[in-house]
Amino acid sequence: MLILGIGGILGDAACAILRDGELVAAIEESKLTRRGDLTAASDDLPEHSLAACLSLAGARPERLDCVAIARPISAGPEAERHLRLRARFPSSRIVLVEHHTAHAASAYYASPFDEATVLTLDRMGDFRCGSKWRAEGAQLTLERETYYPDSLGELYGCVTELLGFRAGREEHKVQWLSAAGDDRYLELFADVMPRHDDGWPRMERAFFDAERQTHGGFGARFFQRLGLEDAAAIPEQLRAHLAAGLQRTVEAAIIEMAGRGRNLCFAGGLGLNALLVSALERRSGFEQVFVQPAAGNAGTALGAALYAWHATYGQTTRVPMRHLYLGPSYAAAEVKQVLENCKLRFRYCLTTEEVIETAVAQLSENRIVAWMQGRMEFGARALGNRSILASPLDPYSTENLNAYIKHRESFRKFAASVPAELAAEYFEVGPNARFLATVGHVRPAWRGRFESALLASDLIRVHVVAQEDNPLYWKLLHAAGKATGLPVLYNTSFNLFGEPLVCTPRDAVRSFYSSGIDAMLVGNFLLQK
Repeated sequence: MLILGIGGILGDAACAILRDGELVAAIEESKLTRRGDLTAASDDLPEHSLAACLSLAGARPERLDCVAIARPISAGPEAERHLRLRARFPSSRIVLVEHHTAHAASAYYASPFDEATVLTLDRMGDFRCGSKWRAEGAQLTLERETYYPDSLGELYGCVTELLGFRAGREEHKVQWLSAAGDDRYLELFADVMPRHDDGWPRMERAFFDAERQTHGGFGARFFQRLGLEDAAAIPEQLRAHLAAGLQRTVEAAIIEMAGRGRNLCFAGGLGLNALLVSALERRSGFEQVFVQPAAGNAGTALGAALYAWHATYGQTTRVPMRHLYLGPSYAAAEVKQVLENCKLRFRYCLTTEEVIETAVAQLSENRIVAWMQGRMEFGARALGNRSILASPLDPYSTENLNAYIKHRESFRKFAASVPAELAAEYFEVGPNARFLATVGHVRPAWRGRFESALLASDLIRVHVVAQEDNPLYWKLLHAAGKATGLPVLYNTSFNLFGEPLVCTPRDAVRSFYSSGIDAMLVGNFLLQK
């Protein structure tokens, strides 16, 4: 049985394919088209990711049993899009899945739990901005939902714009900025989003100006509470504290919305907030928390396919999320052709051991290494296949990564990748560190070593790497440990200038020569500057 899932049509479009109950491919359209924005350019299907997923599954369109698509599917009337789907896939059953149903399905059906509370929260998916479900076996039952404008995601976007970032694209910057702030604005944000008797928030519209198209739409009352003139620019010394007030109030609200229980599954755009995920792991009333790591709109492609598998076809066998390496990979001949066409000099490493030895030698010399191996990751985070790596032993590594390669703010720190079986020696982390979806704490003895990567106090982003998830990257970490005594590498995504993760060898070459990266390993090919 072949099920194609399509999601994020109107923003962050993606496709995913299940083959006989196994997730064999999932790819975001932007990673193939190289468009950094998340808004669909047209009302068309995500053709590039659709074709790539079919190719990886070894399938043809006419052989698909089902096409499951997450709503909303059109900026206008949906009937025309539905007719086009029927014409495009005449032999397939067409299943339309509500947006938050797709989010819920992506979280629960991919989790290791056989029963759970499921919470989905985003900015405004299909006008709904949140829902709570009871899941048991293969059944999802809706218990509660909330609608725009009572949206925590919308509020986060408003503050993102207020602080001078781009709403809908740069909320992650507000998240990391918040780590340096204090609690002075907790009361303000508690008044902006007071809670119902049942704990769910309701936006107080008196703090907003419906006619204002700038400053996040905040009105005079909000600025008065900040001690500023109406529509004034936020002073630099207040920015982190404002972000912190938002972040911590949102965390407290969501913990109350989730309630208590044994297992919690979480998805939607707010699931990409690693500080929030950490708060759920540590402070919520649940024993176990699973966050679908591609939690945003792209993840609804996965949710649509899983919903069709379980709800439409009645399958009870679960589809585990073993890893996120679900995109294209490239053979040595394909890489070589690109390098030769670009007239580049390279060295070919004959064995996997030589690849690892070469990378460790470069890192030991305090060089920044681009690392492109195997299949591209699905989701926003690099998990060791499309990464830029540096040694924590290099005192200038984070400065070089931020200032000269990524060209981004100093408060945005890099993740520390560590083998799963050694992680506890250096860090305290939650289960979602496997997908870099949470943050951890550095053990006291190691805080000096990882000081440049700390978000605040002992807080650090941690990527726990299991051998079964990524054998090559796991071996590289162990080899680095053998050479230096520290089996940890700093890892950031291999992309530049707001673009998505690199996908192809040509993408990698372009980013390598447009940056201050010192060396690059694409498969077995080494390039140096």
